[in-house]
Amino acid sequence: MKKILANSYIGLLLTLLYAPILIIIIFSFTEAKVLGNWTGFSFKLYASLFHVGVHHSLSAALWNTLIIGLISAFVSMMLGTIAAIGIFNLKPRARSVIQLVNSVPILNPDIITAISLFLLFVSLGISQGYTTVILAHITFCTPYVVLSVFPRLQRMNENLYEAALDLGATPFYALRKILLPELRPGMISGFVLAFTLSIDDFVVTLFTIGNEGLETLSTYIYADARKGGLTPELRPLSAIIFLTVLVLLLIINRRAAKKEYKNEKA
Repeated sequence: MKKILANSYIGLLLTLLYAPILIIIIFSFTEAKVLGNWTGFSFKLYASLFHVGVHHSLSAALWNTLIIGLISAFVSMMLGTIAAIGIFNLKPRARSVIQLVNSVPILNPDIITAISLFLLFVSLGISQGYTTVILAHITFCTPYVVLSVFPRLQRMNENLYEAALDLGATPFYALRKILLPELRPGMISGFVLAFTLSIDDFVVTLFTIGNEGLETLSTYIYADARKGGLTPELRPLSAIIFLTVLVLLLIINRRAAKKEYKNEKA
């Protein structure tokens, strides 16, 4: 009976999580402008989404989101990796303090972070736009990368780096040949997490985007919803983003499982 109840609970939870996404995917294959109104199977929304000149603002918002997300994720990955290495090599008490400080931006409400960054940019006289949005996204993504990389450092054999130095390797060469290969899984996880957070963010983006006409997907959807409805092409776009993320996760998890199996076999 306990097993039946546990499976039922998991099934109900998964249904509540994925049913809305499944509905969006299903209704992305119809021309209806209103979600829930099926007018027949069609690829018209997908064709309209990728047609040049149609919904130019949505395409621009998508490209802005991808560019900002990729730049922010890459810089956050590099900064977070370097920060994690530095924190790991601190004394235990100092390490605990810095780890606590690193956790504050993660636990801090987004609205507080957004207002703080907005006031900082205004006080420094930085014009809001691409630069401020990227800097803001790097700021709140980097702590997550630190959390992704730090466990890899704890599991790594510290003697490898020291042995490389004893054998004549320079610190940079040892970093590139010893540390980074060991930390690569954590760096990839941090990059994916930072990229997802950047795409998903709305509050920080809204406060730092300025009034120069720059839009991301989150701000575009917000402005579109305030007009009384959502652009139908958002349904196929959401379906494509979801399926892309799902495929990437499956590939990453499969590679990780294969690597773990090889290590256990060795």
